[in-house]
Amino acid sequence: MSDLHRTVQEGGPLLPASGRLEVAVQQAGPIPLDARFHCEAGELLALVGPSGSGKTSLLRAIAGLMTPRSGRIACGENAWLDTATGVDLEPQRRRIGLVFQDYALFPHLTARDNIRIALRHLEPAQRSEQAARWLARVHLDGLGERYPAQLSGGQRQRVALARALAREPRVLLLDEPFSAVDQVTRRRLQRELTRLREQIRIPIVLVTHDLDEAMALADRLCVLHGGKSLQIGDAETLFRRPASAEVARLLDRHNLFRGQVVDTPRGRRLQWGSLMLEVAGGSSACRWARR
Repeated sequence: MSDLHRTVQEGGPLLPASGRLEVAVQQAGPIPLDARFHCEAGELLALVGPSGSGKTSLLRAIAGLMTPRSGRIACGENAWLDTATGVDLEPQRRRIGLVFQDYALFPHLTARDNIRIALRHLEPAQRSEQAARWLARVHLDGLGERYPAQLSGGQRQRVALARALAREPRVLLLDEPFSAVDQVTRRRLQRELTRLREQIRIPIVLVTHDLDEAMALADRLCVLHGGKSLQIGDAETLFRRPASAEVARLLDRHNLFRGQVVDTPRGRRLQWGSLMLEVAGGSSACRWARR
């Protein structure tokens, strides 16, 4: 059992429970967006898709770092953005925990002081003690006086995660959080995030290019392309029943075929070259993927 898991078990829930995150945003440009999805409290939703598909832009919209032309973003009963009624809360009022791809730690501050920055909702006398507790929760106790340049990539990632959670966020956003570390460290951090989720009953949205990572960590995946949400579901559903050939390609399914559905004396069949395959239904033309 890791130190983090032990601390979580002994300390009880790390954060108060949150509500469901609902996102529906649209804009024609400069970054096209047409995405609609939700993430339940305690659920991890992975946004997957190629570079330029709008994944990071959606995180920025949720966090309040950019405002889409139209749409609504809400957590529980609280609307953070509603362009129809003029609601657009500042980032600091949305209580978002955000871990950037490059971690965005302040290089002139120690690990402890980087976490203290997120504790401004507490009395000044409490901040150092609480920062030390968060360092212990990510098993970095004893390293609080080190600067980011003196920490490994995995250690910097833990400081960034501790800082994000120290704000007691209602939603946790992870933008490619494991891309800057080696494979062994990445697997270890993924396991720790899985364990940490047991005590964090808030929506978690993960942006990743790594399909294996998404399948290992996420409860559901949202496939994006050109800023549009194409299909949402658990990994098994998406890989077994992609909604379109485009989704299948984005999920790295190479065995794509095209056939014709025809009526025969024995019922409807899919004509594929010289073969006649049984089908449950379908239109006149059909495309399918073979795992």
